[in-house]
Amino acid sequence: MRVPASEDFLNPSISRQETPARLRVGRFIPLAGLVAVVALSACRGEEIAHYRVPKSSTSDGSAAPSPGSPVMPASGQVPAPPPPVEGSRLAWTLPPRWTESAGGGGMRYATLVAPVAGRLDVSVTALPGEAGGELANVNRWRNQIGLPPLDAGALTAARAAVKTKAGTVSVYDFTSEGGTKSRVIAGLTVLDGNTWFVKMTGDAGAVGVARKDFLRIVESLRREANE
Repeated sequence: MRVPASEDFLNPSISRQETPARLRVGRFIPLAGLVAVVALSACRGEEIAHYRVPKSSTSDGSAAPSPGSPVMPASGQVPAPPPPVEGSRLAWTLPPRWTESAGGGGMRYATLVAPVAGRLDVSVTALPGEAGGELANVNRWRNQIGLPPLDAGALTAARAAVKTKAGTVSVYDFTSEGGTKSRVIAGLTVLDGNTWFVKMTGDAGAVGVARKDFLRIVESLRREANE
């Protein structure tokens, strides 16, 4: 029987040359597949690593501030509040021997000095808008002398309304508890988009001595333009 001729049989030298090449190709295919699997695994691993890093974290790992949240300065000092809006200003009449000076630092519009011994501070302050609201300010004053906050009902009961040429002034009078007592008497009113505060605080004894004169100052409040 005659064996069919083939290219390999007809040219054995070519068959010997191609056989190693085919083997190399055969070996290359699984090796390329292995490299592809490793590369795909590495890509997946990298993708998971990036996904696990919170987008809201900073480079040092600390949480980033939420949008719109205030940022505390590096010095730790609270920024000064905005100035009051333009409008009529308050004027008042000082009792005998009282003195005053403009400003006094921070939010103060004026500092008043009473001829009274002991720890005593009297200030006039103007802030734009509602300045946090009446209840929040009253509870802040109470907190300054160690008293608990009031609710809306107790706020109404504690309020004394004083009629002035500048409008009605809400006046509050609180005394702390304990052996060494502190006292605060403060009034607030809204005038042309600003909230004005007239406040006296200090030792309960000194505040008690200056109380009548302080209330006279509150009663004398008027628009500066009326003078």
